[in-house]
Amino acid sequence: MKVISTDNAPKAIGPYSQAVRVDDFLFLSGQIPIIPETNEMVEDNIILQTQQVLKNMKAILEAENFSLEHIVKTTVFIKDLNHFSAMNEEYSRFMGDHRPARSTVEVNRLPKDALIEIEVIAARK
Repeated sequence: MKVISTDNAPKAIGPYSQAVRVDDFLFLSGQIPIIPETNEMVEDNIILQTQQVLKNMKAILEAENFSLEHIVKTTVFIKDLNHFSAMNEEYSRFMGDHRPARSTVEVNRLPKDALIEIEVIAARK
């Protein structure tokens, strides 16, 4: 097992790692919309927060030479399912033609009162 850490994504805000690699699998902790350079949350807007979360995910994947195409499963935690369509549009644009398995769950509250959090499992093909 290898603990993954990159300055291109937000630092862990608790006793966990940004990601852990086990053989050809990469397990990303849930990413929230924190800007790595400032350690500040993106404004309270589901589109902007989704974009930042996806950027953070990509940065962690790239730290281990993984790409979006290696993602096999995502779990989306969203504070309000009324924002699903806007989130889904940004997610779809970001993923392009790649369609990993996905679960989406409405939750009561997320760290730092984020509107969205996404966790990822990636695997080498």
